[in-house]
Amino acid sequence: MQDQAQKVRANLKYLRLLAKDYPNIAEASSEIINLQAVLKLPKGTEHFMSDLHGEYDAFTHILNNASGVIKEKVDRALGPEVPDQRRSEFATLIYYPVQKLPELKKKQQDLNAWYYQILVWLIEVCRLVSSKHTRKFVRSNLPKGYEYILDELLHAHFEDHNKDMYYGQIFSSITATGRADDFIIAMCTLIKRLAVYKLHIVGDLFDRGPRPDIILDELMAHHSVDIQWGNHDVVWMGAAAGSPICILTIMKTSLAYNNVEVLEEGYNINLRRLSNLAETVYKNSDISRFMPHVDETRGPYHEGRLERVARMHKAVSMMMFKVECMVIDRNPDFEMENRALLRKINFRNGTVEIQGKRYPMLDMDLPTVDPKNPTKLTEQEEYVITHLVKDFKQSEKLQNHVKFLFAKGSVYKIENGNLMFHGAVPLAKSGSFAVVTFENHGYAGRNLMDYCDSRARRGYYAPEGSHERQSGMDFLWYLWCGKSSPLYGRACMTTFERLFVADKSTYNEPKDPYYIFYNDTRMERAILAEFGLDQGTGHIINGHVPVRAVEGESPLKGGGRLIVIDGGFCRAYHEKTGIAGYTLVYNSWGLSLRVHEPFESTEDAVRNNRDITSRVDVIEPTAHRMLIEDTDRGKEMMATIEDLKMLLDAYRMGLIKQNELEETGLAGYSV
Repeated sequence: MQDQAQKVRANLKYLRLLAKDYPNIAEASSEIINLQAVLKLPKGTEHFMSDLHGEYDAFTHILNNASGVIKEKVDRALGPEVPDQRRSEFATLIYYPVQKLPELKKKQQDLNAWYYQILVWLIEVCRLVSSKHTRKFVRSNLPKGYEYILDELLHAHFEDHNKDMYYGQIFSSITATGRADDFIIAMCTLIKRLAVYKLHIVGDLFDRGPRPDIILDELMAHHSVDIQWGNHDVVWMGAAAGSPICILTIMKTSLAYNNVEVLEEGYNINLRRLSNLAETVYKNSDISRFMPHVDETRGPYHEGRLERVARMHKAVSMMMFKVECMVIDRNPDFEMENRALLRKINFRNGTVEIQGKRYPMLDMDLPTVDPKNPTKLTEQEEYVITHLVKDFKQSEKLQNHVKFLFAKGSVYKIENGNLMFHGAVPLAKSGSFAVVTFENHGYAGRNLMDYCDSRARRGYYAPEGSHERQSGMDFLWYLWCGKSSPLYGRACMTTFERLFVADKSTYNEPKDPYYIFYNDTRMERAILAEFGLDQGTGHIINGHVPVRAVEGESPLKGGGRLIVIDGGFCRAYHEKTGIAGYTLVYNSWGLSLRVHEPFESTEDAVRNNRDITSRVDVIEPTAHRMLIEDTDRGKEMMATIEDLKMLLDAYRMGLIKQNELEETGLAGYSV
């Protein structure tokens, strides 16, 4: 008892702050009882996705169906007595209520009877998905305007009511007031919100696919999401900060995939100045190596337009290669001198030196490159870059998206025994953690990841014009393509070689030793230990390198402790992987991998109730159903309970008076 009293006295400063929220014994006791009850609820469902690469249609569908979780709930709530076709149609309604409702209503002979049936089904599914949550949590998520009626419907006790009569009376009122459609939409939204407690995005929202901005809009509206940055994300973050090299890099990638729409319509970037440069200086230039990749399913494409994009692609590529040299020059600790390839061109004989060997250049038609000073920007190029920097920094939508990425994102995240990161933990050839030197300090393992996170934030938040901001912006580009970047995980990025050299052996981008050792359980255990996780139960969840399922490659590495969930979400990878992506679901019964087939379109899904065909592979079932007390959130709650018990002791010992803050006029006071 004496020890407890000393503990209470030692924590009085904190307990007085806690007393602002719980000003008396009754309120503190009530919260303890509430938290202890919450701890016994089932663990909420976590949903993991990675490498979305702008494929907003497929992303939206998988977000809506929660990788099949919604359909599982529908099947369980409605049972086999409802035909599969009707269950599929009903699931589609939940995914896309605004689009699906008008179509279904047209088919009904008795609309009121149909409304009644749909509303009953929605309540049953909603009851099921809300069973993992407290009534308080469910209430906090109820759509505005429907809080009271939904709370009544979800928590009615039918031992006291005739179910059909009770539902009938409420539903008749809803339809009579013309609110049925709005109510159905609200219910569908609530079901999707309650079905997934937390969404984890393991990197690479941007590039290749057409509209990453739409994906970011969806994520910003999500109730609970975190993001582990991918290398395609950080380069956009650098662009928003005003880094010329990051801007030119994303411009080059966007033009290479003919994704002009995201620049012009998504982020309001003016391409007119770049187009003018390309149409004048590169008007008669050889652009055969710069024709953009096109997805025929999104065509047809006008040949003249593709040629204009190719000219812009070539113009911006040459600017990018020049500015890369400048960044490499001012950052010797990047150790990327061998990537300053413009300086390696012999303009007299048309060759380039790569790794000590000379190769013929496929294209020497470089009108903006001065052979005497190949990295010098022309006056027109400087003009274009200046205005692009201005446009990127003034794009309100891009700035909002990037602030969101910094607020919700990080290089890695640890939650509920899972370590999530996009690329790799850099390793030496021996399999030990690689020591990488930046700013005269060596970093390895978790310390390296923490350093990368901190320096990346410098690039956006350090004062304009400061050395720290320039250093951080350069580092955001390094994270995109640097040889020891944990987000890239390769020795080099051979963009130059693929454009100018025929010998495909130069295209090789050696992977970090991490990818050699990631089937070795000893490496997984070492990484889990480095990040403070249990070596026998923890998991590493990775993206970045597509799993070639078509060749028999498994996404499970190291005996299942490492899970790679990049299965080729992006259409450009479907042929290589043989599937259209993996996602991961972690619910109270364990981990399950969802293997997805290609998604046609939202229109097809709505019209034909076409869900993404998925296979569920249970990776690791739990020995018992996991409860909230088994999670990180549960540990935080248990710590809060202990703090509240100390507060009760402080009240009972008279060290803090009940309602003292109100009496002294300090209630609600904050510094």
